[in-house]
Amino acid sequence: MPETTVAAGLGERVDELLARRTEANAAFFEAEAERLARCCHRMAERFARGGRLVAIGGSPTARSDARHVAVEFVHPVIVGKRALPAIGLAGEGGDLERQVEIVAEPEDIAIAYGLDESGGEVARRALDRARERGCLTIAFSPGAEWEFEPPGDDPFVRQELIETLYHVLWELVHVFFDHRGLLSDRSAGAPLHDPGASSFLYPFLSESERDLDAVVDDVRRSALMKAAEVGELREQTLSENREALVAAAAELRGRFEAGGKLLAFGNGGSATDAMDLVADLREPPSAGWRARRAIDLTEDASILTAVANDIGVEEIFQRQVIAYGGELDAAVALSTSGNSENLIEALAEARRRGLATIAMVGYDGGRIAAERLADHVVLTRSQHIPRIQEAQASAYHVLRELIELASAATR
Repeated sequence: MPETTVAAGLGERVDELLARRTEANAAFFEAEAERLARCCHRMAERFARGGRLVAIGGSPTARSDARHVAVEFVHPVIVGKRALPAIGLAGEGGDLERQVEIVAEPEDIAIAYGLDESGGEVARRALDRARERGCLTIAFSPGAEWEFEPPGDDPFVRQELIETLYHVLWELVHVFFDHRGLLSDRSAGAPLHDPGASSFLYPFLSESERDLDAVVDDVRRSALMKAAEVGELREQTLSENREALVAAAAELRGRFEAGGKLLAFGNGGSATDAMDLVADLREPPSAGWRARRAIDLTEDASILTAVANDIGVEEIFQRQVIAYGGELDAAVALSTSGNSENLIEALAEARRRGLATIAMVGYDGGRIAAERLADHVVLTRSQHIPRIQEAQASAYHVLRELIELASAATR
């Protein structure tokens, strides 16, 4: 089949995948916004009593979500948000149930990912143990006190909805800290006086004390606004970057079929997106898709900390590109700003070594876009980091699917 015909077909497929996501996003958050708001209230009470978030993920893809939600709570990227204690528990740390026994305390919040995946019973047992220990439990399939189950059977769409939901939980749990009378010690029936300073982010909230239902309704409306925002941003990302995604998929298809591999990297939440992309490549979510060779450059803590400590954080990915990269390979950099020095250094090294380079960036694309530091740039035009990451998840999931469709079309 001619390349132009293949590209046209893949472009149409991008539009179809966008429509699927738009419909699912609107339906999911319309159905769940009020429950999500009330869950935020329960989480805020736990945090105010000294509780922590314990995130559980057994599979490679679930691990990326557990790591992602933990870093968002511990290292908030929005001015005015407080850091809240969180820890991610994943399979590389040993038996998950045993990890929960060691870590979880009665006032904690346990959130589990991948209960419906192959091997999800491991995470389910860990979540059950957390509930036995008195934790508030949250999951995305049956098995928790708070269940938020995304619609449909597309694993990529489901993961994207879950990511938006836990970002919204993180953003909106803070609202209740600014209404201290709504946070109570349920064992004693007394209010918890916890200081807070994030109300300026939500101007529709009055500074005076309000009843719980009124605040929940405000939080519900804010959740719907955030869902609508990511819906619009996802449309911009996939529509404006349709040709870039199709071209990147063709490039990757050719390199994979020639024996090459992909190197993925990013910082913070973008590091967990690199984890997710590599997991999707190594363990295809759909029958008939081929497993693809991929390495997550954020994975090895000993390498990252050794290079950062002895040379500098700017070199943590560049050194690994030197070690693993070859002329048949490709590099994917994930960034919300497009300005991270360690990504720029790694992309430059990748080009010197003949790797294909792909970058997914937010804001205005930063230096990566302005200086054309990657062969294929996917730009998400936003300054809101959670929404950028959610739209980027759609972009690399679509890219993953396009690789297989391109391979099938050219056989």
